[in-house]
Amino acid sequence: MTECKPTLTPIEPGTPLTSEMCPKNDEEIKEMQKIPYLIAVGCLMYLATTTRPDIAYAVGVLGRFNHNPGPRHWLAVKHLLRYLKGTIDHKLIYGPGEENRELFVTYTNADHGGNRDNGRSTGGYVTCIGGGAVDWRSWLQLFVTLSTTEAEFVAAVEAGKAIKWTQNILQEFGYLVNRPSTLLIDNQSALTVAKNPEHHGRMKHLDLKYFWLRDQVEYGFISPVYIPTSDQVADIFTKALPRVTIEKFRLLLGLKQ
Repeated sequence: MTECKPTLTPIEPGTPLTSEMCPKNDEEIKEMQKIPYLIAVGCLMYLATTTRPDIAYAVGVLGRFNHNPGPRHWLAVKHLLRYLKGTIDHKLIYGPGEENRELFVTYTNADHGGNRDNGRSTGGYVTCIGGGAVDWRSWLQLFVTLSTTEAEFVAAVEAGKAIKWTQNILQEFGYLVNRPSTLLIDNQSALTVAKNPEHHGRMKHLDLKYFWLRDQVEYGFISPVYIPTSDQVADIFTKALPRVTIEKFRLLLGLKQ
């Protein structure tokens, strides 16, 4: 793939990968065994967890088919390699913020029911310090959520735990965290649930651990704030996006040439 033609997106929008694309018979399985799918996805996963947050969603989707990949999945791997070919000089760059006086900000988002195989949602978050991403995650949620609000709230809880970790390690480094850390959410309903305990009825079926976020908000450690979807950087961790959006969010993640 060193001489391949670059592409502009990590994963092709509008072409979801499903288990229906897996090999259907022994002949197809034997043919795919000749292809280094696992090796390629393993290498891509290393990039996705260290220096290339923009490919985290794509790698997560590809990893779902490690047990039985099909030709369409392999084409998606090569598509991602072509994207990396075109952005090979991009790197995470950190520097002074423009006007933001906070030590860090965290974005969170979820794509409700995005996995066509089991109806589960994909959650994602990213913490940015000095204009660049330092902690990020894209994952398939462990159970089916019943609404967009619920999917966003579950993702926000994971982002909240990342905020607590960041607060603790910054304090160990000697930085004073004396104000609530901002958690940016683009879903007004999930924001309301996180802020107001009286909305418990809408989420009462969730496991108790998901109400931890409300305590953190009430105690003043985390401050949920609304952000328009057009500026929600965590969107890049939950779904396949078009080229223009990818380029915008890549800059906001601190990935530059």
